[in-house]
Amino acid sequence: MVMVVAVRMELIHRHSPKLNNMPMMSEVERMKELLHNDIIRQNKRRGRRLRQTNNNNNNGASGSAIEMPLQAGRDYGTGMYFVEIKVGTPSQKLRLIVDTGSEFSWISCRYHCGPSCTKKGTIAGSRRRVFKADLSSSFKTIPCSSDMCKSEFARLFSLTFCPTPTSPCAYDYRYADGSAAKGIFGKERVTIGLENGGKTRIEEVVMGCSDTIQGQIFAEADGVLGLSYDKYSFAQKVTNGSTFARGKFAYCLVDHLSHKNVSNYLIFGEESKRMRMRMRYTLLGLIGPDYGVSVKGISIGGVMLNIPSQVWDFNRGGGTAFDSGTTLTFLAEPAYKPVVAALEMSLSRYQRLKRDAPFEYCFNSTGFDESSVPKLVFHFADGARFEPHTKSYIIRVAHGIRCLGFVSATWPGASAIGNIMQQNYFWEFDLLKDRLGFAPSTCAT
Repeated sequence: MVMVVAVRMELIHRHSPKLNNMPMMSEVERMKELLHNDIIRQNKRRGRRLRQTNNNNNNGASGSAIEMPLQAGRDYGTGMYFVEIKVGTPSQKLRLIVDTGSEFSWISCRYHCGPSCTKKGTIAGSRRRVFKADLSSSFKTIPCSSDMCKSEFARLFSLTFCPTPTSPCAYDYRYADGSAAKGIFGKERVTIGLENGGKTRIEEVVMGCSDTIQGQIFAEADGVLGLSYDKYSFAQKVTNGSTFARGKFAYCLVDHLSHKNVSNYLIFGEESKRMRMRMRYTLLGLIGPDYGVSVKGISIGGVMLNIPSQVWDFNRGGGTAFDSGTTLTFLAEPAYKPVVAALEMSLSRYQRLKRDAPFEYCFNSTGFDESSVPKLVFHFADGARFEPHTKSYIIRVAHGIRCLGFVSATWPGASAIGNIMQQNYFWEFDLLKDRLGFAPSTCAT
């Protein structure tokens, strides 16, 4: 009998000291940067549209302008965590941004590499690592004349430009902040390590070869690893196409203020029996490319708050995304106000401080006792309850300062449970049973 083992990979936060090229920033500066990303991401979740120009010929003239829905994962591009994987044959290690809101994976890449490439696999004048696709025996292009390119990849921003039937299918992502990723679609081998010390190969992963990358958000990354519920995402490829994943992937995020020796991790496959026995489950749905959960209400101190039911109903202008790429938790205005009002009552003994937006309520945390704060609980429609740790919603933003970790979201519009709220929980995405499992965890490996 063959023993099934899982794949476990370390997740590195964008502000981790393990990224040696990260600039020195104070806690406040780090939080402001994360919130800036959050707000852009949340705005795109509201369904704004992006104009994209498809080039229909090769003479540089612009073709027809097409309006396409711009959804989270394409908005600012990416999330807050990195993972390292090996791509190609021979393999090259690349650091990719992990995003549960992205349907598509792409890497910094050159196909038919010219004088701008060096033998070390970097672009002249750039520190970013570059995968040289033409030197990989397992890299395959996808013809621009194929139905896959013309139809299935249309929602992934494929271009209609097709000089010959066998020319590679091209894409052009234009992000709302001015960032961009342009290149060609391909299929490539990905090699990842197993928990038992071995390794496994995932064949013919749909992956973009981006030869043009613009935007500061990608400065520390060699690409994006898409984990959304989409036919061509890396999550779907691994969970449906491997013997070890069994339709599941999961992650566990430690406190964002934890010591650098404590790691987050991403896992494909089954967690331990002990963990499974402690898990609760709720229905896993979709809001665009984002995963979504069916919230019924929020209680504080055992009292259910008076929040209109349509706030949680996707079909009535609401809904709740579950997003690893958003830092704070966004609540639609009719939910945000009663939550903040209820928590303010328990914090009135502490000196209130004036802080920059989007934090509405901050206080001097000298002598703060977490046990004095009533428990906040998310109640799901199927009866499951998620009880985040107090430090995940009364968050530290600087020495001696804590703030309510919620941001008001425009109504109508979706709410979003961000990654700080998810911390110190194990989250399992069961894509075969359409359910989300969760249990408190130290995230110790």
